[in-house]
Amino acid sequence: MVSKKDKNIQRVKRHIRVRAKISGTTERPRLAVYRSNAHIRAQIIDDVKGVTLCAAASNEKGFELCGSNKEGAKAVGAMLAARALEKGITEVVFDRGGYVYHGRVSELAAGAREGGLKF
Repeated sequence: MVSKKDKNIQRVKRHIRVRAKISGTTERPRLAVYRSNAHIRAQIIDDVKGVTLCAAASNEKGFELCGSNKEGAKAVGAMLAARALEKGITEVVFDRGGYVYHGRVSELAAGAREGGLKF
């Protein structure tokens, strides 16, 4: 019998490896992405203080687009960038969360870049 590996366990292992090398500072916080089947979420985190500075998600009240496609992910990235610029954050470190930099994850990054964030 062939045993199928759990994709989420593999993703968490990749995320742990990446997080060993990436850390958000006060000057350059970390932009962390979480992607589910139906929604996508992103938050900007200062790892030194251990606080979330701002966040955006596709399941927020008032979000009109679908979070399970590229257009919704790009809108979440732009919304996060606008909130970050209000708080004076211009540069971040991108943490893809163990996901492949493809599809919704890359569109979220593109939306954040178009919104004014640098990474």
